[in-house]
Amino acid sequence: MKKFKFLGLSLLFFGVATAQDVNEAKKAIDAEQYQKAKTILKSLINSTPDDGKNYFLLGEVYMKQSEQDSAAIYFNKGKAVKNNPEYNTIGLGHIDLDNGNAAAAQAKFDAVEKDLRKKDVEQLIYIGRAYITSEKPDYKKAIAVLNRAVAKDSKSAQAYLSLGDAYYGDRDQNNAYPAYRTAGTLDSGLLRAKLQLGVITKNTRAAFPEAIKEFDAVIAANPNYGPVYRELAETYYLWANTEGGKYAEYIKKALGYYEKYMSLTDYSLNSRMRHADFLVLTRDWKALEAEAQAMQQLDKVNPKILRYLAYAAYENGNYAGSLTAMKDFLAKVDPKRVIGRDYLYLGLAKLATTVGKDAENNAVITDQVVFDEAIADIKKAAEMDINLTNEFNEIGKKLFSQKLYAPASVVFEIAAANPANKNLFYDNFYLGYAIYYDHLNKSDEAKKQNIEQLKKGDAAMAKVIELSATSQDAYLFKARINQRIATDESYAEMARAYDEYLRVVTEKGETETSKDAVKKNMVEAYSNAGAYYAVKDKAKAIDYFTKALAINPNDDYVKGELTRLKK
Repeated sequence: MKKFKFLGLSLLFFGVATAQDVNEAKKAIDAEQYQKAKTILKSLINSTPDDGKNYFLLGEVYMKQSEQDSAAIYFNKGKAVKNNPEYNTIGLGHIDLDNGNAAAAQAKFDAVEKDLRKKDVEQLIYIGRAYITSEKPDYKKAIAVLNRAVAKDSKSAQAYLSLGDAYYGDRDQNNAYPAYRTAGTLDSGLLRAKLQLGVITKNTRAAFPEAIKEFDAVIAANPNYGPVYRELAETYYLWANTEGGKYAEYIKKALGYYEKYMSLTDYSLNSRMRHADFLVLTRDWKALEAEAQAMQQLDKVNPKILRYLAYAAYENGNYAGSLTAMKDFLAKVDPKRVIGRDYLYLGLAKLATTVGKDAENNAVITDQVVFDEAIADIKKAAEMDINLTNEFNEIGKKLFSQKLYAPASVVFEIAAANPANKNLFYDNFYLGYAIYYDHLNKSDEAKKQNIEQLKKGDAAMAKVIELSATSQDAYLFKARINQRIATDESYAEMARAYDEYLRVVTEKGETETSKDAVKKNMVEAYSNAGAYYAVKDKAKAIDYFTKALAINPNDDYVKGELTRLKK
């Protein structure tokens, strides 16, 4: 009897220790110490192989690290054990969601929920979290499931925390904030709830100082809670891009906080990859190259490392190395993991390696086939991620400066097609600008075939004028483009555009009209518009030629036209 009691007591203590280990694993997951969590959970699986929850939690860690195959192995093993196998059905449903099979996921979740006991809440929380964290999230379904969890247990801090995440993902901050606040009230040690209050503040009208106060409160509660330093890093990164005058200061702080975050995780390959992603955002290319090389020592086969090497090599001027790394990356990576930026850097590296110099130091394309591939890659990048067009201005201007006007016009046309592009004004101007100069460089025969392209240039300049009616150079180039289109309608449009150019510069006053370049353009406008009005409006033509002669008394063409009209 004593032996039985002793054995029972030992099992009781063993059960408590196991529960504590599970909690330690959960804390490690929350702190984003995934390697530590995996070590704990693998130990638990070895010591208690019949508890399905351990398999599930380990699978979820792999899901967080985008290692679906490894996650599936543990979910399938956990589904076959005696205790808590249903958690792994949830995990397999999570995989279905990621793979776009929502119906299969729903069937699995329904099967789990149907068999739940009255007080079972944790399973509902994990179903809700599967909808939230899926690569194809469904926040509305998550909200519905988590509201059922809250209805079952109104004291569950984790249920409210996840409900807050679902509302936040659904862009419903009015409901997310009280959900997080309730979670923190129910469990004062739940740092993630406090952290998320700061995240909401950070993303509300750029309230960065207030968000930092929230994060400082988390640090005061636990200075070793890693995720808060990542949020601080991202806050200063956003602030740096909002307040340009303090960019360098805030980016330095951002990088410092991210280093602190890294020091509190496990420096595993995955945490290094998160660091690398942040270095891409902050454009710290030297640090990215060093991090990528360090990762390559840890894992020589992970294709994502090649992505970082390609990005860093390009930005650090090693274009051939960038092209090699990006080609290797695309050959090895799962196609589902390829993003638009990958094709952007592939295109940029190809551009850089196919533009050389001739004997007179002019830019020339050394491999037209690869150059055309580069333009196609840049187009594909924009198709995959339209927001990348915000970066095309720099690419196009570089091509323009190399006098590669036709390729530059392609890049600007892609960028200008995005109405939300932050460089929309300049991209449209450079689109028309590049089309005009490309036309001038064509043969007479090619010019005849280029009218539709000139019309694109005219439309681009019209867009510039729509965005800013005082953009005098837009009127000037609109006039020049229409002159080259050379139809009755385009000549009339040419004259109107020259009229508007003259009006705008005249209204700006002597400060503008006294500039040598403007004087030259005014003579052009008066002369060419005058030639048009010589047929349509003789008095206006005489007025324009007289004004042109006042600026440049030695213009023989204007003198001759004026004499002819006055006869």
